[in-house]
Amino acid sequence: MIRDGQAYSEATEQPWIEPVPLSHLSIEVGHFYLNDIIGDPDRVRAEFRRIVPLVSAFVESARVRFGPGVRVSTCYLIDDYFQPDTDPAEVLGKLLGAAAESGLTIDYLARESGCWQASPFADGVPAGEPIPVAEMVAARIVAEPSPPDTGRRPPTAESGWLCNGRRSSDHEQAQAMRSRAYQPPEEFGRREHSIFLDVQLWSNHVVAGRTVTRWSCPFLAAVWHLLRLGMLRYHGAAIAKPQQWHGEPWPRRWHEVPPVIQLEPGAAPFAAYQTLSMLPKRYIGIEHAVRLVLDHLDLDDDVVEQTIAAGAAEEVPVTVARKISERLSHLLLDGS
Repeated sequence: MIRDGQAYSEATEQPWIEPVPLSHLSIEVGHFYLNDIIGDPDRVRAEFRRIVPLVSAFVESARVRFGPGVRVSTCYLIDDYFQPDTDPAEVLGKLLGAAAESGLTIDYLARESGCWQASPFADGVPAGEPIPVAEMVAARIVAEPSPPDTGRRPPTAESGWLCNGRRSSDHEQAQAMRSRAYQPPEEFGRREHSIFLDVQLWSNHVVAGRTVTRWSCPFLAAVWHLLRLGMLRYHGAAIAKPQQWHGEPWPRRWHEVPPVIQLEPGAAPFAAYQTLSMLPKRYIGIEHAVRLVLDHLDLDDDVVEQTIAAGAAEEVPVTVARKISERLSHLLLDGS
């Protein structure tokens, strides 16, 4: 558009997207139930001691790939969403004490509740209304259609269920008086045989006369990966920016703890081009579900393009996959 001989564009044509500093690799260093942290610190220390050389090995591998200037950060996710009545001071004191005694450096500490709602923080205290992170991500789910669709099963937006194919129930005869010929579920894009997965993302409950949404562990874990990959924005601004921890006593309520805390002042950035999660084998089902969720998200193209451009501009260029699930990796741990 031209005015007075000069070109200009409407502000809405070029949306502002806040850039997020990125490491090459974000390493998640294990996971424990809060009861284990409180009641079995010896087990936590033993697991952390086992993880220390694994972290060193992956840092060295990243150095070989990206050069001497490689940036690697470590993180740990606290599952306060499902255990909100626990004491943050007790949990965090024991967790970080075990890490220090084991020689494990945790650069960033995050709350699982921050994957549900992320309150902005300033000077260590809440500074605004919570951002509905889970709802934002849920709104970007694009479920695959399953022809022929009888319409008997509600869509994902209503049911809270997401699958990677055609459910067996979709083939049942609609007429009550006719025989029902069973047809097994079928995975879309399968090779010869199906691996069918049907994941519950949330459930709704009536509490005190109002409907409350309870988000599932796999869905919150998917949001957790999106935060670690720097893929989420709210009106263009980055979500859950890490807050510095200055060593003051921990709060006694989880909502007073920032969604993401930076424990090490000189740490590489929290978000990264690639994530690595070192988790007990019992989480293999959850991480399978995470990949399904991520593969069905319509992410912000501007954020994706910004990340791809950032990778290409690195001293050692980083090829960033457009398919977000391709940027995840896992190490499943025995005996934990």
